[in-house]
Amino acid sequence: MQTFIAKDLIDTPEGKEANRILRSCVHCGFCTATCPTYQLLGDELDGPRGRIYLIKSLLEGKQATRKTQFHLDRCLTCRACETICPSGVEYGRLLDIGRQQIEAKVPRSFMDRVKRLVILKTLPYRPRISALVFCGRLLRPLMPARYKKLFSKPDLVKKPRTLNHGRRVILFRGCVQSSLTPQTNRATARLLDKLGITVIETENEGCCGALPHHLGQPATQFIKNNIDAWWPYIEEGVEAIINTASGCGVMLKDYAYLLRNDPAYARKAQKVSEMTGDISELFTSGETDKLVGMINNSTLRIAFQCPCTLQHGQKLKGRTEEILTGLGFKLCHVRDSVLCCGSAGTYSIFQPELSSTLREKKIRNLLAEKPDVILTANIGCQLHLQQSTEVPVKHWIEFLNDVI
Repeated sequence: MQTFIAKDLIDTPEGKEANRILRSCVHCGFCTATCPTYQLLGDELDGPRGRIYLIKSLLEGKQATRKTQFHLDRCLTCRACETICPSGVEYGRLLDIGRQQIEAKVPRSFMDRVKRLVILKTLPYRPRISALVFCGRLLRPLMPARYKKLFSKPDLVKKPRTLNHGRRVILFRGCVQSSLTPQTNRATARLLDKLGITVIETENEGCCGALPHHLGQPATQFIKNNIDAWWPYIEEGVEAIINTASGCGVMLKDYAYLLRNDPAYARKAQKVSEMTGDISELFTSGETDKLVGMINNSTLRIAFQCPCTLQHGQKLKGRTEEILTGLGFKLCHVRDSVLCCGSAGTYSIFQPELSSTLREKKIRNLLAEKPDVILTANIGCQLHLQQSTEVPVKHWIEFLNDVI
């Protein structure tokens, strides 16, 4: 794609990166086949190719409009287009640059600014989200049935024995997950304890930075804070930094890219990205073999919803499924498994109609073969899907802990 990036941008890191990505696009349109919003709306501007043209126009200095903002807002950032793209266009990174530019050039309505401010000042901060969850559980009896599920009391999971094993890993706690589904990381610690791995949870870590980053806001301070919190343990020789929320995981793995031009943090960010892995990446065939004999009920039928951030963002499609089938579980076939469930971070808040439509399509496909349980690997997908079904929706690690 021929580009003419504006003079005030072309020599900036963002301008150079956008120029590189734009020039890799050959307009083939393969991306539209896997774009959830294009499939729903049939509008070229609500598909990756159309949004690329909008971003290109924006970066070339043409007038920034609410129309551009509107269509960029409607993107889920699921990155399914990246998986299918034959040219390897890094659409997600281009979209982040485009959103930063549009935020600076097109003012939002008063109510939209208020909503975004409230979200940015609460969700990334663990004490604040914990207070909101506490209030939500107090008010739960007054809520509609669908929203009651968001604030249901978490299942009790016993603490691990906290033995000091030779192998040690840092477990990223996250912000929303640690408040709404704390049983997931508790189950992770117990499971890894059985495998001879000690879990370390650092006190000073915070939000991974994904939420502000994808809303076009700075996330650098969140990133540096986490690196500083983990660095002493990295120097002591921990094996890895693992996470159980794939949405956070894809952001953590991107730290090296995001701080590549920071002289004080580039090297540390590179190390953190190299050490970061989804919990599924910690399971070798040896770990799976150890768990086989511990499984109490392998006859349950499972529908696994592979989050976009796991299959498209981290390129780990099939990894968790292999672990589950290796443990003897039967997985149901899920039609259109590459498509987003509609959660997509804060997307369900800002685009409720599109989000709900995508969720209903996903639920129908997940329930087609009548599973006993739906498993996933991301807190956002888990809470989003549970609102539309009575079939339990759990993190796959929590499920394993239940049957061992």
